[in-house]
Amino acid sequence: MKRIIFAIAFTAFSSMGLFAQKVKSLPQPDMNMKVSITEAMQKRRSYRDYQTKPVTDQQISNLLWAACGINNPERGLLTIPTATNAQDIKAYLCTAKGVSLYDPKANTLTEVTDKDIRPILCERQSAMAVAPAFILLVSDLSKFRGNAEHYGAMDAGYASQNICLMCAALGLKTVPRAMMNYDEVKKALSLPENIALELNHPIGY
Repeated sequence: MKRIIFAIAFTAFSSMGLFAQKVKSLPQPDMNMKVSITEAMQKRRSYRDYQTKPVTDQQISNLLWAACGINNPERGLLTIPTATNAQDIKAYLCTAKGVSLYDPKANTLTEVTDKDIRPILCERQSAMAVAPAFILLVSDLSKFRGNAEHYGAMDAGYASQNICLMCAALGLKTVPRAMMNYDEVKKALSLPENIALELNHPIGY
């Protein structure tokens, strides 16, 4: 009986907003970087060994903006092309403190869980779990009428390349990875069936 009462109370409090999610504002992306696109392409490499040295909020802001941020506020256009302009790609920031969803319009991070999912993102490549941050790319397949899996993977590739180039410009290291424990990651983030896990990027030095 007590459990039933608690469950009802929890639902009521949640609907009243008493269990509000943590929202963190990010600094605006730095639009005055001096690295040219050709220089970033020359510096781009795939790295699999990382230090524990943390990355800054400014670096995270630039990386998330590169992945799927807004570059034309008037028209709501993104830094990446997406099939039929579906804007299906979402980016999660994963750190030791938990996982947060990036909101490109508000330039904020909203906490999804306080669990550290870096080990299940790394799976067999466990040494990578020391990277201070991971960016997880997912696709909302419900935004497509057909060929959803194909389009979602394609759009994630655009975001992944932007992350690689921004890391090179910022002096950071990364590697695009499809390997992860898909079932455990979806469970940890309570993702519905229409959300497809696409790629993850360890970020660090």
